[in-house]
Amino acid sequence: MLNETIVEHDLYLFHQGNLRYSYQLLGAHPHEENGEEGYRFAVWAPNAEQVSVVGDFNNWDGTSHRLKKLNENGIWYGFIPEITEGTVYKYEILTPHGHLRLKADPYGFSSELRPNTASVTYPLNQYSWNDEQWMDRRKNINIYESPISIYELHLGSWKNIETEVYYNYREYADMVIPYVKELGYSHIELLPITEHPFDRSWGYQTTGYFAATSRYGTPDDFRYFVDQCHQNGIGVILDWVPAHFCKDEHGLRRFDGEALYEYQDPIKAEKPQWGTLTFDFGRNEVQSFLISNAIYWLKEFHLDGLRVDAVASMLYLDFGKEDGQWELNEYGGRENLEAVAFIKKLNEAIFEEVPNILMMAEESTSWPQVSSPTYLGGLGFNYKWNMGWMNDMLKYIEMDPIHRKHYHHLITFSFFYAFSENFILPISHDEVVHGKKSLLNKMPGDYWQKFANLRAFLAYMYAHPGKKLLMMGTEFGQFDEWKDLEDLDWELLDYEAHASALDYVKQLHQLYNDMPALWELDHDEQGFFWIDPNNYEQSIVSFARNSRNDGDQLIIVCNFTPEVYHGYKVGVPKEGHYKEIFNSDATHFGGSGQTNGLALETVNEPWQGQDQHVAMTIPPLAVSFLKRTCSPKEENE
Repeated sequence: MLNETIVEHDLYLFHQGNLRYSYQLLGAHPHEENGEEGYRFAVWAPNAEQVSVVGDFNNWDGTSHRLKKLNENGIWYGFIPEITEGTVYKYEILTPHGHLRLKADPYGFSSELRPNTASVTYPLNQYSWNDEQWMDRRKNINIYESPISIYELHLGSWKNIETEVYYNYREYADMVIPYVKELGYSHIELLPITEHPFDRSWGYQTTGYFAATSRYGTPDDFRYFVDQCHQNGIGVILDWVPAHFCKDEHGLRRFDGEALYEYQDPIKAEKPQWGTLTFDFGRNEVQSFLISNAIYWLKEFHLDGLRVDAVASMLYLDFGKEDGQWELNEYGGRENLEAVAFIKKLNEAIFEEVPNILMMAEESTSWPQVSSPTYLGGLGFNYKWNMGWMNDMLKYIEMDPIHRKHYHHLITFSFFYAFSENFILPISHDEVVHGKKSLLNKMPGDYWQKFANLRAFLAYMYAHPGKKLLMMGTEFGQFDEWKDLEDLDWELLDYEAHASALDYVKQLHQLYNDMPALWELDHDEQGFFWIDPNNYEQSIVSFARNSRNDGDQLIIVCNFTPEVYHGYKVGVPKEGHYKEIFNSDATHFGGSGQTNGLALETVNEPWQGQDQHVAMTIPPLAVSFLKRTCSPKEENE
């Protein structure tokens, strides 16, 4: 007979892969039984001969608190009255081969501070939220037609006390949120904060999928961080890793003595590139585990989205593998059909349970319809990272300007597919680490030119269709690449060029947030048209961005060489006066001051396919934003 707290229908759904809240069934939960308060434990271990809960409370003696097997599918259950919040525990599992294994709880809500590896009992529902206004607003906002600019953040290396000694989530809230809010970002994206044993994996090799890492405090400390972000108008996105998990002995690997969370076939299970194991996406209980985990972070922590890591490694059987390390699927292809089906099922569940959030795929191939709904044949995400744009632009911007004319296509090609997906334009941690250099230090030229190139690149990025993401440190021109064991080089802000770079990013965000043309039609071809994509000789491009309001139109002119041009003709669609509302070469940004201070009056002569044109100064290594202010008739009125 099942215990009253374990509902038979939930067990059925779990084993069918359809229990979306399996964390309420499994794991350790406060419970009262026969008038005694304690914790109930439930764990899935179908191959185990015996399962016990062990910890300091019973001197790690596996004979003291053995669990009972509830069904033939391997759910083990037990109630321990003396357990209280903060109790350290593991499962002692007797495998079919007669070995004893000590495992952390796959559904553990908290963990010991590394290098210790046990789970810690922690109640789910004791935090009092104060973000009702944000959550109500989120229900109704159109995220596709809103400004989204994301600050990618690794807490431990944003600022720390000393190497591998960190502040608390609450202290980070007090430091990070005013800074991000002042800069004008809409969201923070956290590198994985799920529990992980090795600092230098940055959280991408996880052991505790339901535990916010104890490096920075308790789960409720993390809830406070999210709560404070919301109260200050900042969304929070979590980098989430369902593609693979690490092999540490206390983790999911061969959890009950057999392959359970990973594929039984080692060819499918092994990810040799990373030394990790692939989840068995075809196993129902693993589907319940992963889908519940995504919902857990979105529901229990009020997160506003997930950035799903390494989607390509899920989709393709041969990802990161040599010949002989993978096998064709049943149809002779290289697609992981089970992973494809799982991803669709995941996204369908997410948007049914938590509407209007961000599900962003880090997908680096040309897989079609990543951000299309599943009912249209898509994978069901609502955003995809534009890795093609990122690779092309970084290759282009690292070149000496004298060579850029030979690679002009790199700054124009992305517009051919800009509306094929809902794109995020990312400059992420992966691009500023492992010898790739910081974004500023990728730039060619002398000290001045490096900063000018940085300003031009960022202005072009914010003018390009698609939402935005920048790795921390980019905003003030970090010279060194990201150092994951040290904090950012905040002392650079004592230098004028870096302080000006920070102010530039702030002003660029203000422009971005204030101008609907830069985001309202990001995913609609009506939001963009070329004026001149072909001037490769001078490495100049010009285009327009539109909103639903015709009066919001912006003309953007980008010059990727250090040459200055006076009287340069730019086609514009309407007669009138055009004002330069932003110029990345302005002196207060550290530029040379080649700006267009006076309104530019149109000349009634067709140019570059437009009915009118203006003659303007083109600043060096810079981007100009023009906005029509009035027509001659309107001015006279």
